[in-house]
Amino acid sequence: MKKIVDYRKLLEVNKDSELAELKTVYRSLMKTWHPDKFQESAEAKLAAEEKSKHIIEAYHFLVSIAPETLSQSIEEYNTTTGTCGILDFEYKSQVLKIYFTDDSVYEYFDVPKEVYRKLINADSPGRFARRHIFNSYVYRSVNKLVANG
Repeated sequence: MKKIVDYRKLLEVNKDSELAELKTVYRSLMKTWHPDKFQESAEAKLAAEEKSKHIIEAYHFLVSIAPETLSQSIEEYNTTTGTCGILDFEYKSQVLKIYFTDDSVYEYFDVPKEVYRKLINADSPGRFARRHIFNSYVYRSVNKLVANG
């Protein structure tokens, strides 16, 4: 997904970067781009505010999809995807959002439109998703974003 690639470029990390490295890079970039350091002009301060917002957004997004973050809730994820029904789903720009009967919501990234079409047309969307989506795409919990945000 372009968003993931762009965020990794912004923070200058790769897909194997661990949480500790992400945190170190994030703190360093925030020290560099903190708006309070740009008092010489309103334009410079505004540019720094924009840059720091992008850095914060990138950091939180990459933390939410990091293997360490996902492994902390893998049991909960497996229970939801293995035993709960799908209430609803939506698709936009290759991001598939699935709402489950236990009130969990997960986003799946880089899902091709054809896979989404097959999900819509499947006799059993839950069975199709278990076989072709849940363990095939980068995902994150939307519930945890709301709880932590």
